Amino acid sequence: MDAVTFGVLGAVTAGRGPHPLSLKGPRHRAVLARLILARRRVVPVARLVEDLWETPPPRAVGAVRTFVGDLRRALEPDRPPRAPARLLVTEGPGYALRAAPDAVDAWRFEAAVAEADRLPAARAPDRLRAALGEWRGPAYAEFGTEDWARGERSRLTELRLRAVERRAELLVELGRAAEAVPDLDAHLTEHPWREESWRLLALALYRTGRQADALAVLRRARALLAGRLGIDPGPRLRRLEAGILAQDPELDPPGEPADAAARLWTRATEAYDRTVAAGARARLESTVGLLRSLAVTGGGGLEAAREHRMAAVQAAEETGDADLAARVIGAYDVPANWTRSDDPELARRIVEAAERTLAVLPGAPSADAARCRLLATVALESRGVRSPRGPRAAAEAEDIARRLDDPALLAFALNGVFMQSCTRAGLAPRRDAIGAELVTLGLRHGLVNHEVLGHLIRLQARAALADLTAADEHARAADRLAERHERPLVAVFTAWYRALREAVSAGSSPGPSDAPGSSGSPQDSAEAAYRSAAARLDGAGMPGLERGLLPLALLGLRLSRGRPARVDPGADWGPYRPWAEPFALLAEGRDTEARGALRALPEPPPDLLYEALCCAEAALALALGDRPALRRTYDRLLPAAGELAGAGSGLLTFGPVDGWLAAIRRALEE
Repeated sequence: MDAVTFGVLGAVTAGRGPHPLSLKGPRHRAVLARLILARRRVVPVARLVEDLWETPPPRAVGAVRTFVGDLRRALEPDRPPRAPARLLVTEGPGYALRAAPDAVDAWRFEAAVAEADRLPAARAPDRLRAALGEWRGPAYAEFGTEDWARGERSRLTELRLRAVERRAELLVELGRAAEAVPDLDAHLTEHPWREESWRLLALALYRTGRQADALAVLRRARALLAGRLGIDPGPRLRRLEAGILAQDPELDPPGEPADAAARLWTRATEAYDRTVAAGARARLESTVGLLRSLAVTGGGGLEAAREHRMAAVQAAEETGDADLAARVIGAYDVPANWTRSDDPELARRIVEAAERTLAVLPGAPSADAARCRLLATVALESRGVRSPRGPRAAAEAEDIARRLDDPALLAFALNGVFMQSCTRAGLAPRRDAIGAELVTLGLRHGLVNHEVLGHLIRLQARAALADLTAADEHARAADRLAERHERPLVAVFTAWYRALREAVSAGSSPGPSDAPGSSGSPQDSAEAAYRSAAARLDGAGMPGLERGLLPLALLGLRLSRGRPARVDPGADWGPYRPWAEPFALLAEGRDTEARGALRALPEPPPDLLYEALCCAEAALALALGDRPALRRTYDRLLPAAGELAGAGSGLLTFGPVDGWLAAIRRALEE
């Protein structure tokens, strides 16, 4: 005899082979549905009564027993009288349906979806199609208003919608985009709020050569989301639209040439040529949007974006249209958490272009958003430069963004404020507040890149404040987001943070002179961690971060433990060479030259390593007994009392600031 099967992906049914079983009235089907929903677990009679009636009748328990008896006769008609039921069983205070794992359509559907995730990509679409074929209508269709069914209905429905989207995604990735179009079109007719489905439909159309239809789909999505839900499309839809407009080679079907960075710029240049020839200036803005998307991939993408960004700015300025120039310059809102420029000359030219555009931009309120982006650009690109213009531009951008109540604009402006928050020591609490607001903005408004930025900023700030437990949490949050949204550069920063963590937890001394000459294996493990983190910088496309960082980290490791500085003058010290050379002179016994080099040291630049370089200077001054230098470094470090010197970078540390302050005080009192 065929086994009994059950259906809940539509109306609730039971059958034996091809023959449906009679379940009598709606209460009988409700009892059966409630038992299926319990997944072979016992449902107490009291719970069944509560679920079946809003106000139970006097003999509700007896009615439930009657329903169960009727169901047993339908499910097991050949069971001898008084023989125990094998399918709908009595157990403890209630009943359970001991259906086989493949006897319920919803259970088969879930198993098939899970199986598809494990299959090779080429086989998964067919498995998902078979799984979706289990559906006959809404889950638990006739019980849609019942509280006991609501959660399970929602769960199964969401799983179905994701399965439709996953199958379409696989087809598009496999080069079978045309197969995905009809199902996605029908899917969106019923579920028009699914942004991922709109994105997949537009991408599928684009990959089948229907560029105009793809753009029309995105316009429909924008109009529908704004009209029905009052929201703008999310970042993935916006990026896809920009990519289609610029014919981004990353959107090409599988098997196309893979040199994305080079092909992207070729297409962008072609788009610019068409822009000038045909007046289609929106394409120039789209080109910058593509460069912005490319930048967050790191490595060659970041270098390509940096290399070609200025060409786009110059092209916009050549049109003589200040509004266009403002949009192109301000469109490059790539989040940045390192306060030293990768290309200072490019940064200077971008700032000059932004200032030129600000000077000719109309003063009307309608230009406020463009003005805000230009000011934020000035603040960002003036990172590490000691000038009043950067902080002033950051403050003005923040004021405008808050007045306009634009979350994306505010996130961009806050990035500029962060870049200008290193003008002196002890500003970690301020940066922590900026990071917290960026995390909140990112979560509320789908600004993933700025949510990641907020976590990285908070990681840095909490490390500076010696709150490593909180810093650990932000490192984990940043890594999770980076993995989910493919942001490979994040791992560079979190790897360096974990090296810093190793340096601290391995047992650094409380100050440079509290444990003179201490040494041991912790030094070795921390040094290995720093070297491992440094290896990640190879090819990351961030010379402003990479150059000189490892030698400086190793110097801080030694000094934080009261060990004598050991400087390799042949190492690439990058911008930190002025602080390294006096140590080399000291090691050679050239004290007079070392003293001259110490006195020639400039104030450290306003970046995240300000406190670290102050400590390097303090170590030189302590070794040479230079009282003016000691007083100078003491005054500079004092606002950071209680912090870990250099840890505000999230990368390295020179040990507790308090230890350095104590050592300087003792030297001045002698």
